[in-house]
Amino acid sequence: MQLLTGIDQSDYSKIENGKRYYTFEQCKRIALALDTSMDYLAGLTDEKKPYSRRKN
Repeated sequence: MQLLTGIDQSDYSKIENGKRYYTFEQCKRIALALDTSMDYLAGLTDEKKPYSRRKN
């Protein structure tokens, strides 16, 4: 997962233990890596399917 998100294992551990929080950019990278939405990651929706994305 680190290769896809740029977040190392020690940071994940701190986040899981409540000693650190995700930044917006980290949440965005995780959602992209898992092909889901940030709302799903935050528990705001049960819909796993990501929203349609803009083409750059």
